[in-house]
Amino acid sequence: MYNSPVPSYSKPSSLLSHLSKFAGAPILVAGDLMMDRFVRGAVYRISPEAPVPVVDVHDDQDMPGGAGNVASNLTALGGSVQVVSVTGQDGEGNRLLSSLQARGIDVSGVVRDPSRPTIVKTRVIAGHQQVVRFDRESRDPLSHETASRVAGEVLRRLPKVKGVIVSDYGKGLVSKSFLNALLPAARRRGVFVVVDPKVEHFQSYRGVDCITPNLKEASEGMRVLPPKTDEEVDALGRAILKRLRCRSVLITRSERGMSLYETSGRVTHIPSQAQEVYDVTGAGDTVISVFSMALAAGCGYPEAAFIANCAAGVVVGKLGTATCSPDELRAALRKAA
Repeated sequence: MYNSPVPSYSKPSSLLSHLSKFAGAPILVAGDLMMDRFVRGAVYRISPEAPVPVVDVHDDQDMPGGAGNVASNLTALGGSVQVVSVTGQDGEGNRLLSSLQARGIDVSGVVRDPSRPTIVKTRVIAGHQQVVRFDRESRDPLSHETASRVAGEVLRRLPKVKGVIVSDYGKGLVSKSFLNALLPAARRRGVFVVVDPKVEHFQSYRGVDCITPNLKEASEGMRVLPPKTDEEVDALGRAILKRLRCRSVLITRSERGMSLYETSGRVTHIPSQAQEVYDVTGAGDTVISVFSMALAAGCGYPEAAFIANCAAGVVVGKLGTATCSPDELRAALRKAA
């Protein structure tokens, strides 16, 4: 990784002062809601019926996933969060929305569509090893009626927020027409838009304030071979800036940290802060959540990326879909700077 001195924006006194401004920061999350279900147990034998492990289940847990995990990360740090999304008119949807409301999240913008199931991703985990995952979902485009209701809910909420996070999991909510409605309206109101991208929609994010792909998504979205050197990563980041005409690109690089590219030409490389990695589930949600909270609190892009990197280092040390508390983030910032 790049060898560079610790920049001034990473000093604890500078960054910690911004954390107090996280409280009450108004953010809108628009994207694919889902339930993350974790079934945990242990394996002691192989099934006599087929060559597969038998998991003796000890417990199971349901948590908001996708856009719900983004919203949970925001509220964990004190943000004032609204969600616009779609769920089924079913029991899973009821439980998911109740779970979000219990976290203080405004779900009045969620559209219930009886023609679609609420998305549920079930992970079976033996010890620390994921054995299998099975999904219940529809990835069909939204109906015209549902899509119109979703767009209307987003536009009605723009005057009351500082930023919008588009959490795109490719489940039908985010489309070119959705982005065409959102982006001009957000620009008119001075509301920033940050996107967690899906590869198949990559070329549709033109004009956003920031896009936060991992390295695989960045190369596949641009239809190029994965970069092998730091110089090739830099070339990829600049190419995305040019192609999408966005203000910044934040590429997450797993154990190699993050690389931030801005239209000003400034490039910032931030080493990983993770000490131990147990589970990367939802780490991208944490990155985009904390990055956006920091922007809403008045941070510049490099400051926001540094804070988000520290938060990611916290959550990958936890099992399952996790969030980072204010105290954990303060400790991580003091340790990293």
